[in-house]
Amino acid sequence: MSNPMMNRAINQGAQAGRNQPVMSDEELNNLFNQPAAQNRNAGPQVADRAMTYDDVMMKTGVLFAILLAGAAVGWFVPVLALPAMLIGLVLGLINAFKKEPNKALIISYAVFEGVFLGGISSIFESMYSGIVLQAVLATVCVFGVMLALFKFKGVRYGSKMKKFMLIAVGGYAIFSLINFAVAMFTGTGGARSIEINIMGMTMPLGVIIGIVATVLAAMTLIMDFQMIEEGVKHKIPEKYSWMCAFSLMVTLIWLYIEILRLLSYFRD
Repeated sequence: MSNPMMNRAINQGAQAGRNQPVMSDEELNNLFNQPAAQNRNAGPQVADRAMTYDDVMMKTGVLFAILLAGAAVGWFVPVLALPAMLIGLVLGLINAFKKEPNKALIISYAVFEGVFLGGISSIFESMYSGIVLQAVLATVCVFGVMLALFKFKGVRYGSKMKKFMLIAVGGYAIFSLINFAVAMFTGTGGARSIEINIMGMTMPLGVIIGIVATVLAAMTLIMDFQMIEEGVKHKIPEKYSWMCAFSLMVTLIWLYIEILRLLSYFRD
């Protein structure tokens, strides 16, 4: 999911800042003694400006505007949801493993994920009237609560908690991919459709999985906020704000999908 990407972005960004060449006294004297017209091309290149919270907010806003535009397309043409999901998955993996953030690939991911979200939202809305608005409001509320906990309560993760979260998110990602493949080949919901009995109540296993995944996604938001904070604190290059915005978008998409699916179980 998102946080391995964020963690790598912070580490690489901080390393990039540390690796900027430092000029000696002799080089500085030579630089200042050169004509002004030549100063711009002389000596080592100046480091990129440091990333700020405004950079991350602006990039996040741009990506979500693009996401909503794609969602509008998917809403009216829901048949595009599956191919858009597959393309978005590939783009997400490419972005996750690239050494440097790529603006074009991140924007492309937002486009295709938007089409996917619009398509499945349209399908769910046709089955359960009003469910999309409920899922959107729930996602916004969870985001607000986690941001408030991070901002005002000072909730932070230590190194052990970070490792646990990375393992948990990675494990759930692997489970989701395997379950999706099983569902595609069997025409069922995979493990989520298995009926279980708890205290005399029969329900799909997907309810339990959905609750766990929703909580995990919400907890991941704290980790996203913390990574962004650390990136600003370490003055990583501004270009990494695209990776930070991308990671935050991935987490919110995941949270929305889990809430949407969970609400559908309760509607049934």
